[in-house]
Amino acid sequence: MSTRRDFIRQAVASAAGLSLGGMITSFAAPASAAGSVIGANDKIRIGVIGVNSRGRALASGFARMNGSEVTHLCDVDSQALERARGDIAKLTGKTPKGHKDLRRMLEEKDLDAVVIALPDHWHAPAAIMALQAGKHVYLEKPTSHNPAENEMLIKAAAKYGKVVQVGNQRRSWPNVRAAIADIHGGAIGDVHYAKSWYVNNRPSIGVGNIVDVPAHIDWDLWQGPAPRVADFKDNYLHYNWHWFWHWGTGEALNNGTHFVDILRWGLDVEYPTLVSSVGGRYNHTDDDWECPDTQMITFQFGDKATCSWEGRSCNSTPVDGSGVGTAFYGDKGTIFITGGNEYRLVDMKGTTVKEVKSALKFDQGNLLNPSDGLDMIHFQNWFDAIRKGEKLNSGIVDACISTQLVQLGNISQRVGRALRVDPSNGRIIGDKEAQKLWGRQYEKGWEPKV
Repeated sequence: MSTRRDFIRQAVASAAGLSLGGMITSFAAPASAAGSVIGANDKIRIGVIGVNSRGRALASGFARMNGSEVTHLCDVDSQALERARGDIAKLTGKTPKGHKDLRRMLEEKDLDAVVIALPDHWHAPAAIMALQAGKHVYLEKPTSHNPAENEMLIKAAAKYGKVVQVGNQRRSWPNVRAAIADIHGGAIGDVHYAKSWYVNNRPSIGVGNIVDVPAHIDWDLWQGPAPRVADFKDNYLHYNWHWFWHWGTGEALNNGTHFVDILRWGLDVEYPTLVSSVGGRYNHTDDDWECPDTQMITFQFGDKATCSWEGRSCNSTPVDGSGVGTAFYGDKGTIFITGGNEYRLVDMKGTTVKEVKSALKFDQGNLLNPSDGLDMIHFQNWFDAIRKGEKLNSGIVDACISTQLVQLGNISQRVGRALRVDPSNGRIIGDKEAQKLWGRQYEKGWEPKV
């Protein structure tokens, strides 16, 4: 069986010239010739792409970090852009330069790194464009809209040699890391099963009306690499795109990615051998929501381990006392990791023998910035990797594997059956219908290529 290192070597060996159609040919310079060398005492100049919601919170977080300066902001919504520029001006006394088109922002010379907080269909194409422009990248999860884009991203990161950190921020939270160390150290014995979950009570999005695109939004640029949807509905933006397969990936990748990543980390596994998903859109069935609102994905890793993710978008009843979290079941006990920077170890009788709390809390009800103080630890890890070459806590290969697991779950859901998977590379075995969902069609001229 191939190891992850084998996969990386294969990716690097097969990497050809990288382009995004003919849109950004000026970015073809080698990484060594693009951008500036960042010294130990120099501020990392950051541009944030997508600042309506999560990106707005990230921009403010990076603006408060020592050693960085938010110099550029980009959004196709002029109102969102101006709000975010005002936020940074209040925090720092300096107003970042605003852009509508990320391609123009990436041409700026006073820019070392970018933060990407766009809708899912933009994640991989924007990251590839940024790498071509010689920028370091902080990419919000999920890494991509589909598995084919994960392979492109890994190759692009290898080709351009820039530092790509993914927003699986729990990889940097101290007590979550301690919990994983306890699992790996045998604190609960041998572990062959773990589960994760996320619950919420999201309202109906209704049946959208076809309306004129608001004057402050560039609908063509918002769609970017996705094939064009001509009619604009009033229930698409700015959050409900998550529930449309054309742009989003459902609750599974919106929230599940974080916790499947923890499962894979704790179990010390990579790609599975079997993936199965059941569920559906059971609540508010008279609206436009396409993705499941209730979903159970299971992953089998040969004879080593099994794990699962449960998502309930319209029923917020907690699991094991928590609305979000993970649980690892060993032959000597169980470790529960909540959504925040805390964990609890119980013995085989259910008695708590260790409980680790944190003053830094996770605000489950906050959809935009639930873990502000904790996230800065993850930001600092990215900075240290850029400046000092330190190891990333959530590098692109690990993050793409975790993202791909959940994407395979969604593919299983959509074709209505379990998928056999090659554990050496995560590819689907012997299912032509499922293979059609491996990648996607792109708007002409916006195709990411490796």
